[in-house]
Amino acid sequence: MYGFINTCLKSLVVEKYGEETWEKLRIQAGVQDSFLTFEVYQDEITMLLIDKACKMLGVPSDMVLKQFGEYFFEFCKRSGYDHMLRTLGGNLYEFIENLDSLHSYLSLSYQEMNAPSFRVENNEDGSMHLHYYSDRRGLCHIVPGIIGAAALDFFNTEISMEIVNQTEEEERTGKKEHIVFLVTQKPVFSYNKREKFSSLPQYLADSGRQSEKLLNKDLEKAVNKIRDRTSLVPVRPVKKSHWTTIRGIVTLGKGKLLRGFDPVYPKTLWIDTKTFCNGLPFHIVFDKELRVKQAGVSIQKIVPGLQTMGIHLDHYFSIVHPEVTFTISSVQKFINSQFVFRTRREMMPESWKQRPMLELRGQMIWMESLQCMLYLCSPLLRTLHELEERQMHIADIAPHDVTRDLILLNQQRLAEMELSNQLERKKEELRILSKHLEEEKKKTEALLYAMLPKHVANQLKEGKRVEAGEFKECTILFSDVVTFTNICAQCEPIQIVLMLNSMYLRFDRLTTVHDVYKVETIGDAYMVVGGVPVPVSTHAERVANFSLGMIIAAKEVKNPVSGNPIQIRVGIHTGPVLAGVVGEKMPRYCLFGDTVNIASRMESHGVPSKIHLSTSAYRCLKDKNFEIMERGEIEVKGKGKMHTYFLIKNRTATENEILGRPIRDSDSGPESIPSFQESRTEVIENACQQAMQPNSGEDQPLAIAMKYVDGPTDVQGACKGRNQARIMDVTGKTYGSKSCRNLHGEQQSSDHPSLLNQERFKPATEEPEIRNVRSNFCNVL
Repeated sequence: MYGFINTCLKSLVVEKYGEETWEKLRIQAGVQDSFLTFEVYQDEITMLLIDKACKMLGVPSDMVLKQFGEYFFEFCKRSGYDHMLRTLGGNLYEFIENLDSLHSYLSLSYQEMNAPSFRVENNEDGSMHLHYYSDRRGLCHIVPGIIGAAALDFFNTEISMEIVNQTEEEERTGKKEHIVFLVTQKPVFSYNKREKFSSLPQYLADSGRQSEKLLNKDLEKAVNKIRDRTSLVPVRPVKKSHWTTIRGIVTLGKGKLLRGFDPVYPKTLWIDTKTFCNGLPFHIVFDKELRVKQAGVSIQKIVPGLQTMGIHLDHYFSIVHPEVTFTISSVQKFINSQFVFRTRREMMPESWKQRPMLELRGQMIWMESLQCMLYLCSPLLRTLHELEERQMHIADIAPHDVTRDLILLNQQRLAEMELSNQLERKKEELRILSKHLEEEKKKTEALLYAMLPKHVANQLKEGKRVEAGEFKECTILFSDVVTFTNICAQCEPIQIVLMLNSMYLRFDRLTTVHDVYKVETIGDAYMVVGGVPVPVSTHAERVANFSLGMIIAAKEVKNPVSGNPIQIRVGIHTGPVLAGVVGEKMPRYCLFGDTVNIASRMESHGVPSKIHLSTSAYRCLKDKNFEIMERGEIEVKGKGKMHTYFLIKNRTATENEILGRPIRDSDSGPESIPSFQESRTEVIENACQQAMQPNSGEDQPLAIAMKYVDGPTDVQGACKGRNQARIMDVTGKTYGSKSCRNLHGEQQSSDHPSLLNQERFKPATEEPEIRNVRSNFCNVL
């Protein structure tokens, strides 16, 4: 198979000349490397590669092919065929003679294999004529390399091969290349190995006299030994026959006479014709004119025409292998090859018209005394399925015929192969399911990490108990939409959902930019914390920049009633909190403490499109390059009078940096912001139009995280564990009255004072529909 030859050619070039040489050869030949993996017959590719190799290496093609043949032999040995090759014959003649049998055996597994054919003839001077037949022209020089390597490795013999005749003839079916090699042998071994190789037929041919002397000497010793044993008993001398002496020598001796074995034949054949035809149910005897003289009972049953003696065999059969014309001279030339016959469909009974034709495989034996050819054969069947297709049974095959065992063993092999294929298919299905499971697992983890902090989610997955942690300082932000109640009253619910979805997608993107934790969304309210659950020293800066980004992003979302950009209020406060997981069925990461209340008051007492800061938040930001304006002292419900501030802008960061967009070269400072605001007008209008689309957040650009320099923090104090009793105490009277905003929703409207003389009131019937809205759910819609 050319795929195997090309693969071997690649290995040879890479091993001897390197990978770069092979790549140059393949590129010059214009051959893709993937071609070499297919078992296809591509003479052009092989010859093209060989031609380019000869040009690159500067050597003739016959030398390249011979070297390739030697390497091919070693490649076959490394591939596991060495034991099979060693057992083909005891000498080179027998080895070559049985090469066709090996190819016939391999064709059972590789049915598309198109192997060459070999025929060998012994000469009187000890040389041989090797006939090589192939329909692949130009590869004959591989043969000396293969045969020479096999002779040297298996028989320790050097050979020389020269072409004495090269023709294209129709001796076989179709035009085939016929090469005749003259093969001469020369034993090669050292003095120490002389005795080891002295038993080889080549050596015996050169030293026949020494062997004859050794044989006579052994015979004389054996006869003397018998004579000594019988000399003690006086026996009348009887002249023993030759075979009586031989039997005694073989029994008493060491069996050395086996080298001179000469078979004995009976005077008459002790078997009648009926027994012969029944014992060998598949056999045919035909003469030089191909007239059938005798046939086995089973083959007569299948091909009834053979019962008419004297018919021509080629009328009922065609030769499949070897590919020769159906004449007695062609058969005699390839008499050492296995012959495969196939029945002709037009000569078969009507019941065989729809069945596959029967093939016979066997040996040709020329009977010189009768001038007839005996074809001992068996059905060429590989599986029980092929047996059933031809409506035959195992009983039709003689019990001594190994075809029975071959069919059953091959059926078992096919069953094992099918089980192996099923196992591979199941393995592939499991791999695909495992891949899908991994993808679903990643989606589940992404959803879980969106609901809970990563380290908390990992602890819950492992079945561990997550204890509450106290954070000494963090910054909490609350925001809501101005006149959200009026918008809900004048719009369809789907418009509210789309508006909130568009707004929350932008806010969620900002949480990634500034690395703050989104606690929850309740209706139009958005809660964010910095410094929790991972303590950082820049928590106030992160939340402040996040709030500035919220004000800018909110201008890109349209009010479905008026068509103008929506307005939001933002409140920020800094202080200590207690954080922990609440619930088991739907666990949520909640914040508890008075800091949550004050942050909520900053939002509810804020001004539209302004960022309202408490005093503690102002102290954290006053020296951090932020522009802050003092609001003064205001009355805060439940807290009395408080001094508050408004956050205006960041003096050093550009708008692109705050929003996580790619930074332009012109964005070198604050002075670039007005020009950018003008150029952004058209973009904002397009974004406002897309805000009403359900998938408006899918095409958001990649968020670029803003850089912060965090100093050392008191991690141990911030993440101090609490036991369950402490949690119950926190969620009870001590902290419950102070945590106005947590995972369980907002406080009653009575806890929120009016903002700019307007009562913040939401109807009870409206609250359940709006509170449970999440940005992820909106994105799905």
